[in-house]
Amino acid sequence: MEKVNIYIDAGNFHHLVLKKLGIQEAQFDFEKFSVLLANGREVPEFGKRFYVGTVREVAGSERSKEAMSKQTSLFAILKENKWEIKTSKLRTRLEKIIIDKRVVDFQNLLNKGIQEIRYIKLREKGIDVKIATDLIVGAVDDKYDTAIIVSSDTDLIPAIDWVRGRKKKKIEYIGFSLVDSHGKTQSTVPTVTFIKRTDIQRTLIDTDLRPFIKPIQARLLNGKSDA
Repeated sequence: MEKVNIYIDAGNFHHLVLKKLGIQEAQFDFEKFSVLLANGREVPEFGKRFYVGTVREVAGSERSKEAMSKQTSLFAILKENKWEIKTSKLRTRLEKIIIDKRVVDFQNLLNKGIQEIRYIKLREKGIDVKIATDLIVGAVDDKYDTAIIVSSDTDLIPAIDWVRGRKKKKIEYIGFSLVDSHGKTQSTVPTVTFIKRTDIQRTLIDTDLRPFIKPIQARLLNGKSDA
């Protein structure tokens, strides 16, 4: 039977999919999702890999404490289902937005003397390197016939080219086509580079993904409760 390994870039998945669905990682059933991805093919032990930046608790921040607790619970569920979790530290970076005509109601802000807004942003470091390394090592060690990649990070392309060209392994790209109904971020579309540089391409839409929202959360999103 064909062997597959599954590689999920959690940060990428969060921005491209979970934000559009209006949920967090803990509210999505990754184990059931992996069954869809495998599509009847064999997934060897620890052939499911989850790459994510670890949340750290910030003194005095209840929000960070809650986020850390949710991530710990998610990790416990994944480990119970024999996922291999690869982590990296989230780095903080100071960013700023210049108030100009690109900002909604910019004139009102300028009239109040606000010329820029500074904020702290968390960014993952090294996730793409870890995925690329595992792709290559897995190909060399013959851990898979097909690698299923759930990421649109084009930094992975050199590793993809190598395992296809040198080890004759197949790469299956999982892309998404999701409309941002809230208008807060751009809609998600498959990455053309991945479509051109992979052997198999699958594009999932909203109705493909909603069955993996955990039941309680799904009821809340539909305006229902058990009360």
